[in-house]
Order: sequence, then C-alpha cells, then structure tokens
Amino acid sequence: MIFLPKSFIETTEGLLFAVVAEGLESGKVRCFLRYVRHENGQWRKVQTDEANDLLAKNHPNYCFHSPELDAFLHAVSVEQITTHHCPKNRLMQLLASSPNDEIENDCVNLCRLFEQAGIDLNQFGVTGSLLIKQQKASSDIDLVCDNLTTFHQCRLAILQLSLTGELGLLSEQDWLDSYERRDCDLSFDDYVWHECRKSNKGLINGRKFDLSLVEVEQSNAARDVTTYKKLGAVVLQATVSKDVRAFCYPAEFEISHATIQSVVCFTATYVGQAVIGETIEISGQLEQDEFGNQRLVVGSTREARGEYIKVIQLETN
Repeated sequence: MIFLPKSFIETTEGLLFAVVAEGLESGKVRCFLRYVRHENGQWRKVQTDEANDLLAKNHPNYCFHSPELDAFLHAVSVEQITTHHCPKNRLMQLLASSPNDEIENDCVNLCRLFEQAGIDLNQFGVTGSLLIKQQKASSDIDLVCDNLTTFHQCRLAILQLSLTGELGLLSEQDWLDSYERRDCDLSFDDYVWHECRKSNKGLINGRKFDLSLVEVEQSNAARDVTTYKKLGAVVLQATVSKDVRAFCYPAEFEISHATIQSVVCFTATYVGQAVIGETIEISGQLEQDEFGNQRLVVGSTREARGEYIKVIQLETN
C-alpha cells in the first residue's frame, strides 16, 4: 500500500492523521494529527499546538524527528494503522452513490463538469473533511489529482468554465477568508495576485473548491532516500530556471544560483507560485544533503512563519 500526502490514517486510540510525505521512513508513515475522536464517536479537529501537546503527553510514540527531512512531525507505524482513508476511493464512492448532503452534491456536480470537459476522473480523489465524512454546510471541496498532465488540463478547464459562468470566481471576501486561514507572510494584495494566476480554485454553487496535485512517484519499498541538514535561515532573490514541478507536493522550483540548486516548498500557500523566467524572492531554511547539494526549503515547519516565495519581476521575453 502506498501512503500519499492528502490521505488520512486512523489509529486504534481514536486519532486521525493527515499524511504529509510519501512513503515510509523507519517503517512509519509521516503525518500530522488533525482530529481526535470523542467518547460519543464524533471527530474533533485540533490545531498544531494542541496536536503537539496531546501527543507529547499521551502518545509520545507518535512524535517523530525525521532524519531525512531534519524536521519534527508525527509518524505512525504501519501496524498501528486501523484505517487508511484514500482520496480516490472516497471520490469513487461519491460518484457511484446518491449525495447525502449539499456539499456532496456540489462535489459530484463539479466532477461531472470536469468530465464533460474531457477530464479523466480516474486520476482524481477528494481530501479534507469530505474524505473522512466530517463535512459541514460551510465546508470547501478539496480535490486532488495524481497526474501532472491531467492536473494542468483541469486548470485550463477551470479557467474556461469560469469564463462561461458555469463556475464562479472567488469574491474579495472569499479571498480574505482564505488569506486569514493561510496566515502567510505576504500582503493581502500580493497573496491574491499570486493565487489568481494559478487557476486551481473557484466556486461551484457558491462553494469554494481547490485543486491540488500529488503525483505517485514510487512504492514505499523502493524509495530513494536522501537526508538533509539545516544550515540556517536565508533570504535571497533568484530567477526560476525550471518550473515543471511547481504544482507538485512538495513543489519544486529550480533556480539560477551559484550554490543553491532549487527551492522546495512544503506549504500549499506557495505551490505554483512562479513560472520559468520570473525572478522570485525566497525566505526559507537552507538545507544540504550528504552529497553537498543545497536547496532552500519553504515550509520547514507547519506554520512556515517568516518563510515565503513571491514574484518580484515577471518573465521577460
């Protein structure tokens, strides 16, 4: 079984973790606690500090320092997993059954619009609250795609469907709500400018949806392992020399720089943030692998305080 970001895993203690890295490290799935089950059987969402405190006090075996990433996160051994919530399986279930509520109906209608536009729904899944059946009337729809070509076809379809009015554009209040949730290190205007270029968000029946990309690269058993050490915080400016994996998880931007080969981003805020030829300013953690290769990481912690990517000069022809 392949464990991918955007899926969820459940344990016998009533803990629900979001997977944050592909594959296994030391026989464990790297993840982060998102929900705790109450005695009444209902799930309660927990924030970062509470999740860390709860595990440290009650389940320290799930606290994990990743030598590969040189970062603290959570991790669960495969044998401790009782349920693997897979985005693809959940979407297939939704498409094959009658919707139970308005959000499920909106999700199905959105997917049918994509299907009519020639998009292969077999490459898609649904994550977030819909994946674990914890959606509320106000919930967003979080779709995930596992194929790079299909993902970009869907971005184009979102743009075209927005132009015809079949999908809506986010209002200023929608963007403000999104900006406040992200709590990022960009101004509101900068945030919205970058986001509007990405064509991976919109409205269906007035409900916000988001599209992200998680490619399946390799199995858990045959994963190339590279370990990194942090060298400290860095702010620099560089030109993007390659953007093929700009929307992947983690996102990667190769840059023209004397010593640093790439910028790697683990936070959704800056995925797809720039294109080839653009000059960007990056604030992040400099890392070096065992071979001396250096990269700049944005999203070295869950909150990514003080870390960002922003375009400071557009592509010049």
